[in-house]
Amino acid sequence: MILGLNVAMGQKILLVEDNVLISRSIETKLKEENFDVKAVFNGEEAINTFNTVKYDAVLLDLMLPIKSGEDVLKFIRSKGDVPVIIISTKDTDVEKAINLGLGADDYLSKPFSMLELVARVKAVLRRSNKTKDTEIKEKYTISNLEINFNNYEVKKNDKLVDLTLKEYEILKLLVTHPEQTFSKQQMYRSVWGEEYYYNDNVINVHIRRLREKIEDDPSNPKIVITMWGFGYKLGEFKN
Repeated sequence: MILGLNVAMGQKILLVEDNVLISRSIETKLKEENFDVKAVFNGEEAINTFNTVKYDAVLLDLMLPIKSGEDVLKFIRSKGDVPVIIISTKDTDVEKAINLGLGADDYLSKPFSMLELVARVKAVLRRSNKTKDTEIKEKYTISNLEINFNNYEVKKNDKLVDLTLKEYEILKLLVTHPEQTFSKQQMYRSVWGEEYYYNDNVINVHIRRLREKIEDDPSNPKIVITMWGFGYKLGEFKN
């Protein structure tokens, strides 16, 4: 229990949920885990609040009054890579948020257990801290793609490519293990840091978005290769 308190102590969570009962339940549970929680109830308030206070993670409903959850997510991503967990009643809404390239890190479908919610929050915070603290000095060239893991830059034809955190971590996983084919289960464990128990939608959408950004022809990929029946691996490679 002491270890759990140390992990959460002082970390600020922005909770954006227009259902007051759900919001109060989530807020109460997170505060029991010693998170510092700020609850807001519409998209405009969420944007204004996020713009004035530095948060460690955001829990975001997509169906919000005044401004949509998608607008809120766009704003958050314009300011940086703070972890965002979508909480939604519809998987199609989640897919839309990811497919638009807005950069959601994880999602929970309503209804969900508070234990699962806490676990997800702690998981995204651990991954975020690990990404910030780990210094990687390798540089790689893959076709017309340049990847600098020291400064987290990816360039295509000398132009910066704007990847979300998850897209970057998927690319990093494949590039640093060029001979390995990763199953979806292995990829999910490595990138999301959890056991794979979703449907294929999450990984499929992230792979599709990544290909659209780094491949010359996303429908005929040369960098992120599908190994049918097995998973994904790196294609043409030189260092």
